[in-house]
Formats: sequence, structure tokens, C-alpha cells
Amino acid sequence: MLDYKKIIANKINAPLEKAELLSLITETADDAFGDYAFPCFRLAKEMRMSPVAIAEKLASEIQLDNIIVKVQAVNGYLNFFVNRQGFISDVLTDVIKAGKKYGNDKVGKGKTVCIDYSSVNICKSFHIGHLSTTAIGSSLYKLYTALGYKVIGINHLGDYGTQFGKMIVAFKLWGDKATVEKLGVAELQRIYVKFHQEEVDHPELTEQAREWFVKIEKGDQEAQELFEFFKRITLAEVMNIYKRLNVRFDSFNGESFFNDKMEAPLQMLRDKGLITESQGAQVVDLADYNMPPCLLVKSDGSSLYATRDIAAAIWRKQEYNFDKCLYVVAYQQNLHFKQFFKVLELAGLTWAKDLVHVAFGMVSLEDGSMSTRKGNVVLLKDVIDKAVAKALDIITEKNPNLNNKKKVAEQVGVGAVLFSALENSKIKDITFTFDRVLNFDGETAPYLQYTTARCNSLLEKAGASRHAKIAPDINALDNPETLRLCKLLGAFPQAVKDAAFKYEPSIISALLIDIAQAFNRFYIEHRVISDNIAEQNARLQVVEATGTVLKKGLALLGIDAPDKM
Repeated sequence: MLDYKKIIANKINAPLEKAELLSLITETADDAFGDYAFPCFRLAKEMRMSPVAIAEKLASEIQLDNIIVKVQAVNGYLNFFVNRQGFISDVLTDVIKAGKKYGNDKVGKGKTVCIDYSSVNICKSFHIGHLSTTAIGSSLYKLYTALGYKVIGINHLGDYGTQFGKMIVAFKLWGDKATVEKLGVAELQRIYVKFHQEEVDHPELTEQAREWFVKIEKGDQEAQELFEFFKRITLAEVMNIYKRLNVRFDSFNGESFFNDKMEAPLQMLRDKGLITESQGAQVVDLADYNMPPCLLVKSDGSSLYATRDIAAAIWRKQEYNFDKCLYVVAYQQNLHFKQFFKVLELAGLTWAKDLVHVAFGMVSLEDGSMSTRKGNVVLLKDVIDKAVAKALDIITEKNPNLNNKKKVAEQVGVGAVLFSALENSKIKDITFTFDRVLNFDGETAPYLQYTTARCNSLLEKAGASRHAKIAPDINALDNPETLRLCKLLGAFPQAVKDAAFKYEPSIISALLIDIAQAFNRFYIEHRVISDNIAEQNARLQVVEATGTVLKKGLALLGIDAPDKM
């Protein structure tokens, strides 16, 4: 497709660098005021004229052609009108020719991005609080892949700490393997909660837990065997959920993987004079950067999250030589990431600037925050199952003869859950309610999936006439509804880049909703299937392009689009 902004920038005779000039050109919100606009306010001081006068002067100097057919000076803006028939034709040709690769780019060729997301805890339930990091990280994985990057998806398992000593004590007191094999993480969760209830009156349990954790660290056979058993049970359940959510990982190296990789980074920091002692603990003083000290080694010699994250970052750089490493973690950990990023920077590691904390809002229940140790969680599996069951009920009622109803219900239910985490800005806090997640009306994934299925149905209904040797009548597309829809379709490739580079998949979600709404207005106003094959085939191009973009956009969010609903 033509780069209309660049064409316009080359026509404006303004005392600005081309890059800045180009950045100021925007698409108009109202087609009546043109297709692109350039604000002249930035030029007032340099040109010593009012923005209104500047716009009129620049407009008089614009050379029109068969691409830019009209320019208007309006209240300090230059409004440009493109050859709309040519624009529509360009967009439809590009989308249909590219197909499922529409929006892909080679901007990331030869570059590597590591994305640390989901990062579940061993022995703990995969609950609704894990949905945001999992959905956002997975979508970023797909977005960066579409842009040509080599992407390394990392599940930094929470598999290190005293809690595993607690699990062993709890298991030996109240658990058995057969029951855990049968009931899975739910049984591990039960005895974990029981431990925290019992240790209130029996503090000796806490000391026993510390002793068992030390045994894990030292490689005690029984401790290791139990720890690996807990890990196997947890991952078996987690992988089933990941499969349903269309999520993949390339590495499951968790905290324990870096247990023997911490001393070298610590020694490097000592050699650089960054580590000082404070009350028996080893810290990096960050007072000059308005942060509390970064605690690396406690007074009892044990490590902390920061120690392991520093070791992990160094290992990942050595292993993958990443150009960027993203950490998709809730904003509650903002200070943690600022601290350990700064420590790596102070150590002289220039690639520290390539570490990015992709913060997102917290998920809470209507009656408060979730707590695993108190057993106050909503399991993600239960949410998905309930969404799928509701989808099946709706499909059975509205389309009882649909083939593969259960498969479609799975796609719709899972899509509803994923979209609930990706529809708004990632930093927004979410109060989880079933009614919100399971709302199948309005701006939801089921609405997008249904619109995609409608596109498929129209193409199928056209049958052989779609391939008749009759040229499409482009004049049938000369209307406001088609123009608005094609502008949105044409915006998709840039939206893919923006969503990736701003770490904001909701940019895709919002655009898809706009596309679906624009398509449905187009569908209402213009009869697609008709006896006039030339007009029909022109409109079918719009239908095909819309279905292609909706399906691709949903895939970038991890959501399947059923062919029929």
C-alpha cells in the first residue's frame, strides 16, 4: 500500500526535519474533514505567523495529483483528501494478497526478544490472578514473532524457597502420593493451607520447614524426590491449561535453575565495589537514585529474588544474546525491577537498558485480594470450564445443528476469558467477576468471532459466482461505510507494531472491535449477495479482507476464530 503520510510530508513546504514533520501527520477522525491532517501550531514561532495563516500559506503551495486530490486549510490545520477509490483498492489488494501474513513485518529480522511471563508457582493453583501475565505475555510472543523477531518464551517457575520445605512437612504429615496423583494440585493446595493453619499454634513446624528446604538445597535424595514429584504434578495440570489458552514456552528454567549461578554475579558486584554490608546482610546502596538498598544476601547467607533475577538476566544474555528482555509482571513489583535493573547498569553492563518491566494491573475478587495460603482463589480452569459451558448452551440454543459444537464452544469460551484480560490497557486493575468475563454481548471476543464467521458465511453463500470472470465494480465501494472500514483495515499493520513496541495488546483488541462494528454497518447498508455480480464481487472483496484481518488479529491475541458459529 502507498505510504500516504510520506507522500503528504513530501508535499508540505515547512521548516521542519522530515522525520518530525512526518510524526505530526495524523489520520482524521471524521472523513468529512479529509483523510489526513497536519497541525500548523508547531510552526507559529519559527514562521512568525498565526497557525491559521500558516495553514493557508502552505495549502496554496501544495501540488495536487491523482493520489492527493484535495487540501483544505481549516482552523490552523491542513486537511488532505486522498483518491479514496484508489485508497480502498490499495487496502483490499494488500490484505487479500497477504492473507494470513497481513500485518507481518521483517523489522525484527536477526533480533531476539526474551519474554518472561506467566511464571507459575510449583505446588500452587493456577488461578485467575495468573491470567493477565499469561495472556499479555502470550500475545506479545505472537506479536513479536509476526514482526520477524526470534522470540524466547520463558516460564520462570517459582520453584525455590522455604515454602517447599513447608510442602514437604505438610505432605509427610497429612498427604500421600496416591491421593496427590488422583487429585493433583488441589490436594497439594489443601495440605499447604492446612500447614499455615497449624503453624499458628505449632511454631516448630516452621523450623522443620526450614530444615527440609536446606535439605533440598543440599541435594538430599528424599527431599529432591518429593520436590520433583510436586513439580511433575503441578506442570501436568498447568500444561493442560496452557494448551487450552494457545500459550507456548521455550524455557521452563525457574528460580532453582539459578541456585548455582548466583555466586559469580555476586563476586562481580563485590569486585566492582558495589556491595556493602548492612546489619550482616549484603546490599547495593541505591540512595543516590531515590531507592532503598537492593538486598542480595540476607544475614543468614540466603539469597533473594533480586539475586536470582540478576543471575537469570546475565545467563539469558549469555545464552540468547537478546536485543530486549521483557518481564510481564504486575506493577506491585515495580520497585524490585527498578532496583535490579539499576544494579546491572551500575555494574557496567550496557545491555541493562534492554531490560523492560511490562507492568500490568492487579486482579482482585469482589470481596478482596486473593491469597493462596488462605485458600482464597478462583481457579483459572474453573473460569474456562464455566465460560465453555455457557458458550455451549448458547450455541445449542441458537444453532443446534452446528457441527463440532463442543469444539466451537471451547474456542468461544476460551476466547471470552482471554479477551477479558486483553480488552483494556494492561495497567488497569481488574475486579474479577464471572458476569464480566462471561458477558457474550457487546465488545467481546464472541462478538468478533461471530463477525468473522459471518464473513465466512457470505463468501460461502456467494458460491461459484464469486469466481465468475466479471470484473468487480469498484464504484460499488464508493460510500462512507466502505471507506471507514478500509481505513481501519489499512491501520492494522501499524497497530501490530504499536501493540508490540508499546507492550499493549489492547491496541489490537480495540482496533478489532472498531473493524467489526464498521463491518456490521457496511453489511446493514449495502447488500452483499445480489444479482449484480460485478457489485457483489466488489463487496465480497471487502468481506474477505475483513474476515482475514479479524482472524489474524484474534490469532495475535491467542484466540481462535471458528469458521461457523
